[in-house]
Amino acid sequence: MRHAPTFAAAAAAAAAALLSACSPQGGNEAVDKAQDAVSAPVGQTSAATMGSNLVSAYVPGAAMGDMYEIQAADIALERAKRADVKALAQMIKTDHTAAAAALKTAAASAAPDVAPPAELDQRRKGLLDNLRSAGVADFDKVYIDQQVAAHQEAVTLHRGFADNMDAPALAAHARTVLPKIEAHLQKAQEIQAAISG
Repeated sequence: MRHAPTFAAAAAAAAAALLSACSPQGGNEAVDKAQDAVSAPVGQTSAATMGSNLVSAYVPGAAMGDMYEIQAADIALERAKRADVKALAQMIKTDHTAAAAALKTAAASAAPDVAPPAELDQRRKGLLDNLRSAGVADFDKVYIDQQVAAHQEAVTLHRGFADNMDAPALAAHARTVLPKIEAHLQKAQEIQAAISG
C-alpha cells in the first residue's frame, strides 16, 4: 500500500482551520476570494497525496466532492444569469448525483469499514458560503472559478486512484467517473475564458 506524506495532512489541517475561521455568512468579497484561492491548492495537495493513495482518504474525498458539486449546482441553478453556466450546473448535478450513488455501492463492497461522510468538510462548506454570498454581478464568475478548481482537484483524485491495486472496485469507479469530470472541467474552463474575455 502506498503512503502519503504527513506534511500534506498538516497543510490540509492548517488551511481548513484558516478557511473555517471566517464568518459562515460570508459577505466580505476580499475574504471570500482569499478563501477560494487557498482552497484550490489545499484540495490539490490532499487529492494528489492522501486521496490518490489511501482508501480511507479517497472515499471521503470523492463523496465530499460529489456532495459539494451537487449543492453548488443547486445554488447555480437558482442564481446564475448565463445560460451556459446553468446548463453546466445541470450537467454537473446529474453526473455527480449518479457518481455519488455509484461510489456508495462501490465503497460498500470494497471498503465496508470506510463510510462516505454524511456532510461536507469546513473547506467545502466555506466554498458554498462564498457562493451564496457572491454578488449578483459576480456570481457566474465565482461559480465557474470554483468549478474549475474543484474539477481540477477531482481529476487529480480520481486519476491518481484509478490504478490503486489495493481496492480494484474503487479504482474501477475512479476510471468510470473520470471522463465526465474531465468533460465538466473542459466546459468550465471554456466558460471561464468567455467570462474573463
